[in-house]
Amino acid sequence: MKHLVAQIHPHDNVLVALTDLPIGTPVPWKDGMITTTQAIPAKHKVAPQAFEPGDLVHMYGVLVGKVRQSIPLGGLLTTSNIQHATDSFDQTSGMHRLNWPVPDVTKWQERTFMGFHRADGRVGTANYWLVIPLVFCENRNIQVLEAALVDDLGYGRKKSYQPQTQELIALMQAGKTVEEILQADLQGAETSRQKPRLFPNVDGVRFLTHEGGCGGIRQDAQTLCGLLAGYITHPNVAGATVLSLGCQNAQVSMLQDEINKRSPQFYKPLYILEQQKIGTEEALISTALRQTFAGLMQANAQHRQPAPLSKLTIGLECGGSDGFSGISANPAVGHVSDMLVALGGSVILAEFPELCGVEQELVDRSVDQPTAERFSSLMKAYGESAVAVGSGFDMNPSPGNIRDGLITDAMKSAGAARKGGSSPVVAVLDYPELVTKPGLNLLCTPGNDVESTTAEVGSGANIVLFTTGLGTPTGNPIAPVVKISSNTALAQRMPDIIDLNTGTVIDGEETIEQAGERILDYVIRVASGEEVAAVRHGQTDFIPWKRGVSL
Repeated sequence: MKHLVAQIHPHDNVLVALTDLPIGTPVPWKDGMITTTQAIPAKHKVAPQAFEPGDLVHMYGVLVGKVRQSIPLGGLLTTSNIQHATDSFDQTSGMHRLNWPVPDVTKWQERTFMGFHRADGRVGTANYWLVIPLVFCENRNIQVLEAALVDDLGYGRKKSYQPQTQELIALMQAGKTVEEILQADLQGAETSRQKPRLFPNVDGVRFLTHEGGCGGIRQDAQTLCGLLAGYITHPNVAGATVLSLGCQNAQVSMLQDEINKRSPQFYKPLYILEQQKIGTEEALISTALRQTFAGLMQANAQHRQPAPLSKLTIGLECGGSDGFSGISANPAVGHVSDMLVALGGSVILAEFPELCGVEQELVDRSVDQPTAERFSSLMKAYGESAVAVGSGFDMNPSPGNIRDGLITDAMKSAGAARKGGSSPVVAVLDYPELVTKPGLNLLCTPGNDVESTTAEVGSGANIVLFTTGLGTPTGNPIAPVVKISSNTALAQRMPDIIDLNTGTVIDGEETIEQAGERILDYVIRVASGEEVAAVRHGQTDFIPWKRGVSL
């Protein structure tokens, strides 16, 4: 029988509604009954006790809010009656939770995935060629190269709604009214057939564009070059073509320095062209086409081979979260994180604004004092920088988050952090540093879904697990982004963008551990080449994080 409410942690003093609870609904709780005094939408929080102003609200075992208006027994928690609140944290305490309960991974020990082995020992889950600009001035030339290459090489994926426009034109010309136009039943989108790939072992050519490289502070240019170097040296990338104008802040020498930091013995084909040296557009494009084609011939010589699961680096991400994310999708992904760490792999937990309120837990899980201190320092500096521009972590929840039950940043953060499981924190990285240690890595990024996903891949994630309660199509140019729904209704409503459903946990059909094992099994298939929804849709979002001001 499906329960009506859930208490996430034994010390919590609020309950999560697992289904819509109309006013007057009797809810069995402990040895008695709670009657709802307001309508409680699914995913929102019901008060199992009366609250008065100043009372503290706990979820996931941590402080997530403070009451500012009285809430009756059986009442609804809202942004009107509670406000964001968190406990302070001490970077020097802790280091006492390193004996974490290692999950039993016996049945996974001998499992492998079919990946692309690189000379530096890393293994890719895909094999892409990159075409990237050092500065936004080259974006148009990137687009010219894309138009010249994609279709003829067999990488074109087009879904056209043009026939629907033609239908509407025909209806208008036939004298149909506005009302008839609005009620018209249009035919489905037209999907063009993809030509056979000329290079079957190359998963695609990815053309990145961005708005950086010049105009900001020098640190922005350095950071951008670090991010681009992370993509060029990434195990999912076989080589790259880089277009530079020549006069920008992000100089070629800066990019080469960042590449050398990440790969001192860089081995991949890399072609860098400066437009101001080459001259005409035609000369630039023709040279880039020749070099890119030659690089693709080299990339095509590589083949998938078996690799242990320890070669996986998983990015952990959430976007469009809801009140179920923290009790289904995120803890299921957290179980995957713990299993992968036990197998010798690496995981990346990012989105620092969404770790607000769980800092002490992460400090206590740090393997040593310098790691704890770096996390604390980055969190405090980030928080202070937000306040300095008139904002703060408390403004992080989006309207969609709030509408679906995440009414304070601490509440959102406590659920989001569950993606990181319970293993020790082995390293803390500042954007866009590279992951070099197996285990749980914390990466300083914003909470913005695409900026954070972009960063995790730049730091080495060769697959991203992305949980969502509201639905989002987010993808990445070079790493598969597995979209995991927190609730069954979303999976049924948006099946074209959702890969896996953990609403089964809410529905009482599956445990968190069972869902986690199902996710890991799917990850192995994706790492071996199975396409995820974001790849099928050609969703290649890429947004660098710009931390400085423009000059």
